[in-house]
Amino acid sequence: MIRLVLLLSMLSLGTMTAAQDAEEAPKASEAEQPMTYERLGKIIFVLDPDAQPRGPGFELSVAGVPIIVVTDPVADRMRAMVPIRRADELTSEDMQRMMQANFDTALDARYAIANGTLWAAFIHPLSPLEKDQFISGLAQTVNIAKTYGTLYSGGAAQYGGGDSGNLQRALIEELLKKGEEI
Repeated sequence: MIRLVLLLSMLSLGTMTAAQDAEEAPKASEAEQPMTYERLGKIIFVLDPDAQPRGPGFELSVAGVPIIVVTDPVADRMRAMVPIRRADELTSEDMQRMMQANFDTALDARYAIANGTLWAAFIHPLSPLEKDQFISGLAQTVNIAKTYGTLYSGGAAQYGGGDSGNLQRALIEELLKKGEEI
């Protein structure tokens, strides 16, 4: 009973603190305008002035990595993709590692297979997509393409509870062990 009272007191205090914080926080600016093909294009051309419009999308380069962005306003979707390699060359170990990364280190980007190609992809509804989400999603897509075969990382954070941390720690331990011989 004492635990229940203590728990309820803590929850009430947490709720009051959250409400007080919300009152004291500055008012958020107005929400961004819905994302459209045109607005997406403006963002893309800031990121890469040499980007090219292609049908319902764009081709651009970020950090030397070519990216294809495709939009479908009718379905309210967008997809940013980086080709990595032929899918028919993937081993079962490659597939397992990519699925582990999709769970904890790829973040908002994902490894995917389509049309015989392994892709790094960021897929999101178009209209609610915010500028910073798009830019972050592009960066994560580039990062998982660049780290394929090594860290398989979107580059920002890592969710706990997955396998990637232990696998990355195993590499560190292996190198430290090799370093002991020096």
